[in-house]
Amino acid sequence: MVRSRGLEPPPSYPDNDLNVARIPIPPRPHKNVRRQDVTNKPLLCKRSIVVKGMEWKISPAPVPYPEALAAMQDRVAAIAHNQAGELVWLLEHPPLYTAGTSAKSGDLLDATRFPVYEAGRGGQYTYHGPGQRVAYVMLDLKARADAQQRTPDLRLFVQQLERWIIATLAEFDIAGELRDGRIGVWVNHQGTEKKIAALGVRVQRWITYHGIAINLNPDLSHFSGIVPCGIQNYGVTSLHEMGISVTMSQLDETLKRTFAHIFS
Repeated sequence: MVRSRGLEPPPSYPDNDLNVARIPIPPRPHKNVRRQDVTNKPLLCKRSIVVKGMEWKISPAPVPYPEALAAMQDRVAAIAHNQAGELVWLLEHPPLYTAGTSAKSGDLLDATRFPVYEAGRGGQYTYHGPGQRVAYVMLDLKARADAQQRTPDLRLFVQQLERWIIATLAEFDIAGELRDGRIGVWVNHQGTEKKIAALGVRVQRWITYHGIAINLNPDLSHFSGIVPCGIQNYGVTSLHEMGISVTMSQLDETLKRTFAHIFS
């Protein structure tokens, strides 16, 4: 899902359209979620990598969600003022749930199991935890569009995120697919469609943040405390559950390689 400031969908699209690849959803107030204090703390990183002008940072241990959100907001502001370059930040979180701007209180099935945070991104409830690779993507869409003599295109950016996930999964012989009305990337596992990756973004001054989450080997039972992304009757899976024994480092290297093809 997408949340953007100063962007409204065309009148022909309903506000409850869930197809994130096609339409930015305007922000809505959300209630019944425990708001946590967000403090400005430094970005916790193991190493910094630059690939064709793109900075990549990888955190060595799960990063608390308030720290990650504050760091993203700081980086977006720095990019907007030409004080920092674009960034892709790879990390894990401790077990937690986040609520997007369209989250429904009834989809939070167990409010006491893990901390719940208001994310500010578009979309509904999602889970983050160890074994899940989160990639926060901070790109300047206006600068990229200007360089190509085009107008900034938020929908194209969301489609690129989807293609990035699908291209990454394909490197491990996993066929990721999109489904109308069901956000995220889906796979057929043992004859059942399951979600293997999620995405949700926010845009401020044409600079993106939040991003994607790919299930490498998280505890899948942790998803049972929510209705993931408001989608019922479908489960979640991971690379390891599908029999793909990939390390986080291997996944990271693949994400960097496929990113260069999709976003070049």
